Parts: sequence; structure tokens; C-alpha cells
Amino acid sequence: MIDIKLIRENKDLVKENIKKKFQDKKLSLVDEVFDLDKKCREAQLNGDKLRALKNEKSALIGSLMRDGKKDEADKIKEEVSKYADEILECEKTYEELSLKIKEDMMLIPNIIDDSVPIGEDDTKNVEIEKFGEPSIPSFEIPHHADICARLNGLDKESAGRTSGNGFYYLMGDVARLHSAMLSYARDFMIDKGFTYAIPPFMIRSDVVNGVMSFEEMDAMMYKIEGEDLYLIGTSEHSMIGKFKDQIIKENELPITLTSYSPCFRKEVGSHGIEERGLYRVHQFEKQEMVVLCKPEDGMDWYNKMWSYTVEFFRSLDIPVRTLECCSGDLADLKVKSCDVEAWSPRQQKYFEVGSCSILGDAQARRLGIRMKTESGNKFVTTLNNTVLATPRGLIAFLENNVNEDGSVNIPKVLRPYMGGKEKLEIK
Repeated sequence: MIDIKLIRENKDLVKENIKKKFQDKKLSLVDEVFDLDKKCREAQLNGDKLRALKNEKSALIGSLMRDGKKDEADKIKEEVSKYADEILECEKTYEELSLKIKEDMMLIPNIIDDSVPIGEDDTKNVEIEKFGEPSIPSFEIPHHADICARLNGLDKESAGRTSGNGFYYLMGDVARLHSAMLSYARDFMIDKGFTYAIPPFMIRSDVVNGVMSFEEMDAMMYKIEGEDLYLIGTSEHSMIGKFKDQIIKENELPITLTSYSPCFRKEVGSHGIEERGLYRVHQFEKQEMVVLCKPEDGMDWYNKMWSYTVEFFRSLDIPVRTLECCSGDLADLKVKSCDVEAWSPRQQKYFEVGSCSILGDAQARRLGIRMKTESGNKFVTTLNNTVLATPRGLIAFLENNVNEDGSVNIPKVLRPYMGGKEKLEIK
């Protein structure tokens, strides 16, 4: 949610930003908020004037009564009563207008950074840099589901019976590898100075509304029937929610956290759920980075965070690239975002394994997260980034470390988490 001062002082900037995001249907919201805000402030000003008059007149009543001027005092009492009714009407108008303004403001996208490429959708995202040499081995890389099957590591048939399409059982060495990657991701980020956290896996609707747009919520979140609770789609949601309505001392920033959680997503829409493999599923596990910092430090942290993900995947012998998200591919709260994509030697192309985003003060403004400074309280900047989301990360690992005989090499960094194993053999 942007600062309403932007609409008061520079409507054209806000409208131009909406056009850059190809959301012209929202242009009318800017004029509507501008007009509503004007009326809202008028109601507040009228209420303040009436309160001052009411207080002034009320002070006279006691003096007139002491002087025996009862008739004059009664007349003023009638005036004061009239003022009270008018004040209530102003307060009612102010509350109704404020609520409508908030509803509209929640739909107006955040101001994107000047460096964001302009484009309608993800087909216009721009490659920034490649890390590691994409290789195509001399043998055919099996589908990741087949690699897992040879290791007796995947059972989607049983998961279909227990839970339906989009779920899975990981078994044996594959399940252990999955957990090893998450444990390594945790320790990797702790070594970077981040504080490890395990958050609640359900959050209330006011937190959901604070961390994401309505469109995202409808497409992603599972609602707990009969309760004001949602299953989290990523631990970023509950980690940012941890600071709701808090005032943080300036010297306590930046706050750098790395959190583990299972994640739950509907995955509705044109992409659907993958029938065979693990690329798009209803549940997965994730190691996340979350940073709260001063606004002036936001871009420095943004660049540090995506570079950590690149470093992590390269340590697993996985070539990756970074992809700048264009304006039309940015969620409404984001200022700037880039994807980290891993190389798929089977498909001979890259696919997304992580996403890094800076959101300015959009989430902080919605959730009331401020920092205390000498000049007053200010909203903090929030950022989030994927260290590892798996089984998607597991797919990238398997394809880039499988051998022609079906065995899978274990890099040195993962061996301590795999009981010292250097290789997974076909069962």
C-alpha cells in the first residue's frame, strides 16, 4: 500500500505506475481516492471545529449558572447538544470514507523501481547473468520422477489415495536427500549471520491482507473452515506478521531472519498441477530469507540476498541464472523482483527455483511496522528471498548430479547431512 500523500501530491505519478503494470482498469481508483480523501479531511476538519465550539460553549454554561442566568445557560445547552449531534455525523462520515479509502488503496499497486523493465507478463522478463556453465551430458537425462523411482524414493500413487492429486510420498535416500538440502540451506544462512526461526504455519486474515494482494490470496491460500486462519503459502507471511504493530528501535535494524516451514498452495490456474512429477504440487518445504531494514539500505540487501541463493545452488554443482521480473510480472506490493532459475539438462532450459523481492514500505504500512528514529517513527523496508524451495530444488539437484547408470553424486557440502554418503545407488 502506497502513502496517500503520493495521490494527494502527484496523482500522475501513481497513474503512470499503474499503466507501467498494465492495470489500466485501476486508473479510476486514483481519482476516486483523491476525491474521497478530500471529503474525509473536510469531515475531520469540520469535526475538530465543532468540538472546539462545543468545548467553548460548554465552559460558559457553568459560569452562567453561577451568575443565575439559567435561561441563557439552557439556550447554550441546546446549542451544545446540537454540536454533539453534528460531531457524531462528522465522525460517522470520516469513518465510512476512511474505510472506503483503505479498501481502494489496498488495490493500487506499489511504485516500482525505475530499473524494472516494462513488459506485460513473464515472457518479457530479462536475463541478468548466468552462473556456472550449463552442461548437456552425453547420455539422456531421465525425468526426475524416474530418477526417484530407480532409487525407490517417490510414491505418488499412494499419496493420491490418501490426499489426492498434487501430493507425494518421498521415501528412503530421496527423502533423506530432501531433508539434507533443507538442513544445509538452514546452516548456510546461519553462517551468513541470519537468525534461524520456525514460524507458525497458520496465520490470521489481517496478516494475510498485510503481506499480499487480494488476487494472490485467492489464488494461493487455503482457508481453515470455521476459523479465521489460513495455511501459509510461504514462511515470509508469518515472519513479517511477527512484527505487526511493532515499533523497532533504529539501532536494532537490520533484522535478518532465515525461516523454515512447510508451505501450502492451491496452485490453481492455467499451469495446473503436474500429474507425474514434483515440479508443481500443493505442499512443499522451504528455507526463506526475511529482512527488515532502513529504507536507504533496502537495495543493498536486495542484491546481497539474491546473491546468497546463487552461491547456495552453485555449491551444489547446479548452474543458475538470474532473471529480472518485468513490470507486468510483479505482484502489486513489490518494488523490484528477480528470479533465480536452475539449469535443467533434461529440458535444456532454466526453471525457477527461487525469487527475491523488495517491497519498500508496502507490507510495513499495511501491518503498522515502524522504526523509532530521532525525527519520529518511520515505516521499515521489508524484503524476502527463497534460499531453497523443495522438491523443486531437489529436481534441479537430481538432474544436475545424476550419472548414466542412474546413481546420483552427493557434493561434499551435503555429505555430512547424508551420513557421509558420496553417491546414491540404484535400488
